[in-house]
Amino acid sequence: MESYLTPDHCDLVSPDGQITKIQKLDKKRTKAIVQIEQISPTFLGYEIPEGSILFNLKSTLAQLGLHSILKNIELDKSRAFAEVEIEIHAFGALALSCLEYIQVGAYVGKLFAADDRRKVRDPDYLTRLFGRSDRQGRPLLSLGSLEGSGDLILEKIQGRTVAFLSVRDGIIVYNSNIYGLLPTLALALNKNMSNTRQLIQLHQRFISKAPRITQENEILLVRTAPLHIRTVYGRVVDSLLPQGFHHTSSNILQPDTYESGDVYELYGNSNQVLDDIPLEFFTLEPHREHIFFSDRDQLISSLDDPKSLFTALSTAPKKNELAAVFVVKGTQMHCLQEKDWITREPLKYEFPGLVSPTRQSVVVEKFIEHQPSYPFLKAIEEGFITSQGVLLCRHFPSPLLKRMILNDQVTRCLKRIYFEQPSFMHDGFFSHEDRAFLVDLAKVGVPVYWVDHISAQILQYVHKPENDSGMFVPLPLVDVFRKATLFGVYGSNLQEGNLANELERLLSGVLAMRAEMNHPLLCKDTPLALVTGGGPGAMAVGNRVAKSVGILSCANIVDFRLKCKSIVNEQQQNPYIDAKMTYRLDRLVERQAEFYLNFPIFLAGGIGTDFEYTLEEVRRKTGGAPANPILLFGTPDYWQRKVASRFQLNQESGTIKGSEW
Repeated sequence: MESYLTPDHCDLVSPDGQITKIQKLDKKRTKAIVQIEQISPTFLGYEIPEGSILFNLKSTLAQLGLHSILKNIELDKSRAFAEVEIEIHAFGALALSCLEYIQVGAYVGKLFAADDRRKVRDPDYLTRLFGRSDRQGRPLLSLGSLEGSGDLILEKIQGRTVAFLSVRDGIIVYNSNIYGLLPTLALALNKNMSNTRQLIQLHQRFISKAPRITQENEILLVRTAPLHIRTVYGRVVDSLLPQGFHHTSSNILQPDTYESGDVYELYGNSNQVLDDIPLEFFTLEPHREHIFFSDRDQLISSLDDPKSLFTALSTAPKKNELAAVFVVKGTQMHCLQEKDWITREPLKYEFPGLVSPTRQSVVVEKFIEHQPSYPFLKAIEEGFITSQGVLLCRHFPSPLLKRMILNDQVTRCLKRIYFEQPSFMHDGFFSHEDRAFLVDLAKVGVPVYWVDHISAQILQYVHKPENDSGMFVPLPLVDVFRKATLFGVYGSNLQEGNLANELERLLSGVLAMRAEMNHPLLCKDTPLALVTGGGPGAMAVGNRVAKSVGILSCANIVDFRLKCKSIVNEQQQNPYIDAKMTYRLDRLVERQAEFYLNFPIFLAGGIGTDFEYTLEEVRRKTGGAPANPILLFGTPDYWQRKVASRFQLNQESGTIKGSEW
């Protein structure tokens, strides 16, 4: 998979090939053996019929009047190698002179896989690109300007899209001093230097109103408006040219063409005037198409289907490795295989901390580069991934990747994050840094989804802006959570008590009361939610009753798994939870602070409940929460003994003032 993320990769073209043998056939023809090395293993030429593989001559040579004919090709995937036999034909006096300078060692062209599966079929694929640009502001597809042009006519012919580029009135010819440039061009070809076309353009001049007709044994150079291509390969359709016209074998326009794809080289014999150049198009790999997420109907539909997501994530390697894949297309998601994922061994890193900032920086960088998401994020930053898509991960990305993920270039491409497990280090529990990262992602507009095997649902992280915290919520209930007034139940994890009926009566009554009220927290347009700690006992009662009366059942679940010398009773998650957030035990106070309840309800409980009750008191005393009621369930005697003695002692000792209630 990582081979896709390099600047020189494309599965439709090979690298440039170099002449290893050359033989002059006659004054106008030369036979050459061209060898091509380091061909990508994903090159589609390995898969398609040999007749669909083309040899594309360098445009510099074609503009000088040369044309190649592919005679034979031998591809060897195991060696990433091809040997190609071509004949080079010269049209015109300049081409005859140029042919003399073509020698062994010259890089003269590359292979192109004209894979029928990659042809653009629907004109809408191209028209939607008009007016759009890449990150440098260059048009994705246009003829003459960013908005496109009336000179670019799109039609559907024989099952594929063809663009007709209007030819300008006139032809291109050379100044006589072009012959002096030929030795230099020969040296440049042997060094495989780029941009040699710009050198010959210095010797070209345009003769307006000259007839655009072909003559035998001559090359005809015509000009269109400047063509910009960033998202597709273009190929001149020879069969759609007027009778007697043929384009040279330099007939492929690459997707880095901008403001230069305006010269076309033709040969033949015809008195008919050439009016336009027909082009067909081949799509790039999906991640390089500059496609917007909103245009991917099939992908969006697949992401809306939980079964499709669970299936896609199941294709990751079975070991407990770190794994990630960037998906930009529905068909890509449906066809995911284990080999498509980037995986990493879960290594342990020892961070020295700020006592050694230089070493800390080095170790952090190594950690970041070891993450399976890193190659995708780096490729987005560097422009090798240009299509918008979603990141599928086995684990929620490490907060140390924050600076990359929140980068402007990345957030433009990364439209969603899906994960199966909250953290590799902490199993199903988020760290404080994870939760801060979730808030940051929400603020920059990158939705995060938990593909949760416990609930068998897709949960979306929903941020409550007024609290700067959030939970993972089932997709159909997202809007309910955003708007909900929050009730909460605190109580013992050791006993359920017999207050379920009373709690149900209370919540049912509040639901009925909303219809008659016009309070910001209680009115007919405000849904209700109930939050617990997600464990057994009183918490299970609260979540069970919430579901029974039809309100959103939520939980802030803490990692109470047994620690060394711990006397905390282990708490299993109860089965009545819709929305949730998880916490590590060392962040218990932060977890409690993030309940943000509008109406806390207390059942009988132990020291944990005492702590929670005291915190609710402190929030009201300090103004951290409005003076909404704290609801106490149980006998007056129980709560008088639990609460009154503490207040009386504080009052007698003079340690409280103004909060005696």
